[in-house]
Amino acid sequence: MKHAVLGTGTVGRAIATRLAGLGHTVTLGSRTADNPTAAAWAAEHDAAHGTFATAATDADVVWLAVAGEHALAVVRAASEQLHGTVVLDLTNPLDFSRGFPPRLSVCNDDSLGEQIQRAVPHARVVKTLNTLSNTLMVAPERLPEATEVFVAGDDPAARATAIAVLRELGHPAPIDMGGIEAARGLEAWLLLWTRLYGRFGTGEFNLRLVRASPTP
Repeated sequence: MKHAVLGTGTVGRAIATRLAGLGHTVTLGSRTADNPTAAAWAAEHDAAHGTFATAATDADVVWLAVAGEHALAVVRAASEQLHGTVVLDLTNPLDFSRGFPPRLSVCNDDSLGEQIQRAVPHARVVKTLNTLSNTLMVAPERLPEATEVFVAGDDPAARATAIAVLRELGHPAPIDMGGIEAARGLEAWLLLWTRLYGRFGTGEFNLRLVRASPTP
């Protein structure tokens, strides 16, 4: 499978490295074609790099792994390459303008995931992995027991693709939340996540849902 990872920060490089290690074809995308971080990563992993648009060209799955404040600009930069493409949105609308803990720049009756889908209506956006740290995104086995990850997107086939990829990364049972509107709840979890991070001093934790047996 051909993956494009848009973003050269810690999240993007973690995802790209894991995918390359699993044998996938990976291109790391950045704002400019000569980004030194992308070039160094590509050289180390015998992979490709380029602009956001170049990376997304002919990709089976595109990962949006940038700061939330840049997410819309990035998908618009690659818009022409995203027709029918599964876009896995890992972003959060965090606003640090008043310090830590951050606020959400969009919430309640909208979400960044929905804004991204509206910005590229021809893409198949799936919100996922925004609820945990980048280390646990690619190595959930760091925790002593299985925890939860989620997918939310309007296209059922795109959600199924996302679930298959997540399982390959080591997440045994991703929870299908249905349409992209569910991103409102997934992003709102960051209000608690960031406070737990402040309390624990680490992002090495995640949700585990304990449910009663279903009623027959």
